[in-house]
Amino acid sequence: MRLSRSAVYTMLQTQAQKDRVIASLPPPFIRQASPHTHDDFHVEVRNAANGDHMLQAGLKISKMIVLGDVATGKTCLVNRFCHQVFDANYKATIGVDFEVERFDILGIPFNLQIWDTAGQERFKCIAASYYRGASAVMIVFDVTNIVTLAHTSQWLEEARQANADRLTPVVFLVGTKRDLMSEGAYDQIEKEARRVAQGLGAEYWAVSSKTGDNVEALFLRVASLTFDHSVMQELSSGSSDRRKQSTVKIGHRLEDTFEGHKKNKCASCGK
Repeated sequence: MRLSRSAVYTMLQTQAQKDRVIASLPPPFIRQASPHTHDDFHVEVRNAANGDHMLQAGLKISKMIVLGDVATGKTCLVNRFCHQVFDANYKATIGVDFEVERFDILGIPFNLQIWDTAGQERFKCIAASYYRGASAVMIVFDVTNIVTLAHTSQWLEEARQANADRLTPVVFLVGTKRDLMSEGAYDQIEKEARRVAQGLGAEYWAVSSKTGDNVEALFLRVASLTFDHSVMQELSSGSSDRRKQSTVKIGHRLEDTFEGHKKNKCASCGK
């Protein structure tokens, strides 16, 4: 995929919605269930946003992949945030679906690519070809189905294998369908989910796509931590082309983060 010059200009000129203008780091769902101990953006990131003209002139883009078992509510979660809708009629994702959401973070235009991947085994080969280049990984499980939680480590391992040559992405473990559980039943699930999240190095969240509870807060947190993590990596690299993959310069063309992959083709099976 390539973005033309006109597409880049359009992205730069598009204003983020007021609720997606972020000036401080949004809090985690549960502070004790997050591996990120800082309460705000790193000082280096704030300084770069205020004084790095190269950062200010470009359009930052990061990629997030949404993984998890079939019927865990991945698509409902993405649609609730991106389109403010909830459709109870389940339709399995074929391969991947793709959304781009615009934020302004510390005054910098930031676009989060959201890749909603298929959970069914027969589509896994297609979906896995899109894992590469992820700056953030969201692993989704159904709080009403403990088996889906048990499978989350496998999903993360597959994502890490696809990104073995890159720095570690930001990881989120998200329990969906919170509205379907009583407080007492959920408390037991949360205890186990937090244990799993700690083992994965992930930040834990529980949401309801039906009611919208915690969905917007989750994605604001995802965008902010991904931005913070991405800029810190770029600053630490110190190389002249450190923004080659995550920043678009006006007048240039962008190859997306899965460069080298042919659309809908899996290297392992050729389909």
